[in-house]
Amino acid sequence: MLIANELKKRVEQQPNKLISVFNDRKTTYREFYKRAEKLAGYFQERGYGKDDVVALLLPNTDYFLVCYYACQIGGFPVLPINTKLASSEISYILDHSEAKALIYDKQFEDTVNKLVPNISSLQDTVTVGDTHTPNRLEDIVAGPDRKVRQNQTEDDDTAVIFYTSGTTGRPKGVMLTNKNILSIAQIWSESMELTNEDRMQIVAPLFHCAASHVFMVPIIYSGGMLVIEEGFSPERAIKTMESENVTIFFGVPAMYSILLTSPRLQQVSVPHLRLLTYGAAPMPFELVKRVKEVFSDVKVQNLYGQTENSPGATTLKDHHALEKVGSVGEPLPQSEVRVVDECGKDVAVGEVGEIIVKGPHVMKGYLKNEEATRETLKDGWLYSGDLGRLDEEGLLYIVDRKKDMIIRGGENIYPVEIEEVLYQIPEILEAAIIGVPDEVLGEVPKAVVAMKEGKAVSEEQIIDYCLERLAKYKVPNEVEFVSSLPRNASGKVLKRQLRGDK
Repeated sequence: MLIANELKKRVEQQPNKLISVFNDRKTTYREFYKRAEKLAGYFQERGYGKDDVVALLLPNTDYFLVCYYACQIGGFPVLPINTKLASSEISYILDHSEAKALIYDKQFEDTVNKLVPNISSLQDTVTVGDTHTPNRLEDIVAGPDRKVRQNQTEDDDTAVIFYTSGTTGRPKGVMLTNKNILSIAQIWSESMELTNEDRMQIVAPLFHCAASHVFMVPIIYSGGMLVIEEGFSPERAIKTMESENVTIFFGVPAMYSILLTSPRLQQVSVPHLRLLTYGAAPMPFELVKRVKEVFSDVKVQNLYGQTENSPGATTLKDHHALEKVGSVGEPLPQSEVRVVDECGKDVAVGEVGEIIVKGPHVMKGYLKNEEATRETLKDGWLYSGDLGRLDEEGLLYIVDRKKDMIIRGGENIYPVEIEEVLYQIPEILEAAIIGVPDEVLGEVPKAVVAMKEGKAVSEEQIIDYCLERLAKYKVPNEVEFVSSLPRNASGKVLKRQLRGDK
């Protein structure tokens, strides 16, 4: 059940096929495996085993792939760290995980130099892009071959640790096993019908579970190629999509909103593009409709999951995209999905409850947090914390996060429902609904919106628009205008920040 074995099979089958393109650097499967093997051997020579965590503080680069797979080959857990975190948050993660090694890009040198003396577990640091340090990744992977002993890890040993975004407090370390990783590669490969002809464009951060486990690992498992970009720029994304004959693209809804405003999109020719995927946040119906109009020959697919399930729970395929408005689709292969009440019993069709997920890709647990693990994992089921409902055909609809539900005078209000209406207003680029205190009603909804460039609409017009389409108790009491909504690295709106939660 080791993903490294699957990589080795692909190397034997297609050694000269490209595995990645990053800027002007193109790498074949054979070259890639040799580099990862050398790095694995480097750490094995230093005595690393299955309990020794190797942390990565790297931006999007082909070297991220090398480091990830080196850990799989060598048999030690890899810990990708969100590069957007504050130094105190990075320090907490390194200390809590007891990371033994840190591989970091030179742009984070000042941060690392301040942190390293305070992390007692750290024994080794390896730099990327720095010419003045003795332990350079470039030197290790370009150096002599190293003997790599056979990986001794088991199916249920921890292979990857992702710390959750921490939108509700201290981040928790999600432990994913070798079995979890291989299972999610199989699941998404089947769901997206991946082949070795696919060329996946990566603009989302690889340190996040979605980019790594929905795309990076499944694409390599399928023998395809990754086109890696340092980040999302609409003009560059469109240019790359065209020049690299991209077949699959992933973006969060905000990225699609921005892409659709680009004048360059009118002239682009992307005959190889077959699939546009989206996730991390609900895609408003109007936006899905516009995407389908602009890319009329391309299928769309919604992806729903959490770090705790590797991530993977359900998917909404193209044939349902405009019919099942607001749905995140049907359970993925090898997956079971239910909607339950507070006692863990299934609710009736159409009723709202908590979404729970079961399958070989559900996490092992939270690192050093047995209490949180017990609260989240019950009888093999992952309790997601998301509220949803199932329709008569078994398709899932996300209603909201349990913590984001607004209770106004005893009435339950689900922000997603109001946000769907706000996104129908042509001038609005982004929208979020939060609950704010009210002396009489307890909580009332408030809209926070960002406008498209050069567009304007008044608070009164927004409220009037909602009054025509929503029950009065759901209509926002006020509207706040901002330049952009705060988001975490996975593209999810930080409602805690909007609410001013501590």
